[in-house]
Amino acid sequence: MQVKLTINLCLMLLAILMCTESKAEYGDVLLNNFSEASGMKPVVFPHWFHRIRYTCKVCHADLGFELKSGANRIKMIDILEGQFCGNCHNGELAWGSENCDLCHSGIADGETHIERSHLQKLLDTKIEQMQKAPE
Repeated sequence: MQVKLTINLCLMLLAILMCTESKAEYGDVLLNNFSEASGMKPVVFPHWFHRIRYTCKVCHADLGFELKSGANRIKMIDILEGQFCGNCHNGELAWGSENCDLCHSGIADGETHIERSHLQKLLDTKIEQMQKAPE
């Protein structure tokens, strides 16, 4: 009983800390400038996953990604030619273009935008489960 209470209190504290508004840098970017029109799911770009591995300069200066949501007009041909994502996602440094569903995994809902982080979504789900669970 004591262990369950301690775990629940820790989860609640974590929930309080995580319930503040998510900043874009911690979220995912949904890229949908061309995907739906081409019959593909939008791309989910895990920004924070990349940011903890590389400095901002790598992508936003060296690779040419603009800092404004929706401003990057990335087409698959660019990636295949080694531009933008294709600079690293070439089958050597990171998986290549043959694994479509690893990137094209978003739910089609219109515009390119920044979403809440996966961690925050998981935490919200856990909190909902705890609230529904019988005592």
